[in-house]
Amino acid sequence: MGRTLTYMAPTDPRILALHKASWDFAEAWAPEDAARTGARVRAAEIGCAAVSPGAGSVLRLLAASIDARNVVEIGTGAGISALWLLEGMNPYGVLTSVDSEAEHQIIAKDALAESGISAKRVRLINGRASEVLDRLTEYAYDIVLISGRPLELESNIESAMTLLRQGGLLIVDRALWSDRVADPAQRDADTVAVRNAVNSLAKNEELVGSLIPMGDGLLVAVRR
Repeated sequence: MGRTLTYMAPTDPRILALHKASWDFAEAWAPEDAARTGARVRAAEIGCAAVSPGAGSVLRLLAASIDARNVVEIGTGAGISALWLLEGMNPYGVLTSVDSEAEHQIIAKDALAESGISAKRVRLINGRASEVLDRLTEYAYDIVLISGRPLELESNIESAMTLLRQGGLLIVDRALWSDRVADPAQRDADTVAVRNAVNSLAKNEELVGSLIPMGDGLLVAVRR
């Protein structure tokens, strides 16, 4: 006689445990070097959000897949996402990273130097995105990564669309916002802002995208 198959609901603790184990495995699949590990420690000390190793490896993959030469990052943080992007970018590519917190960029600069990244490959601009992005060249960038404040996400996306070339990638980090976006009961201003932006991007006919549940969520979209 054949074996009897036991159905387990998606919410069964055994299934949830397997999902968690798979997620942990995927996150640890691409190990980080000493510079990224050190920057992550310093980011935690000052309460600065940082892209996860798994999400960072996706950033590296995306940059490599289009041989990115010109990239804009909104929200430098501790420089971890910059290191992942630069590893995947064309070796002559330049990353422009904008952050209003000078302390974040000091940490990022140290991490970049520790990794041996040439200063010619990175432009660190201290200032608010709303004051900086308008000065950048329109439709000239291969990737725009947004890791900024939720309440500025909508305006940052608008700015990103004026910077991206056709075929360029718009990437929103922390698109699941600590699992709050998926919970309709969560109605705080930050969660609502991220949820509205994510839903709006799904309907944007200028973009073809996907929401990837890696790290705290990466929304990746190609400009048609």
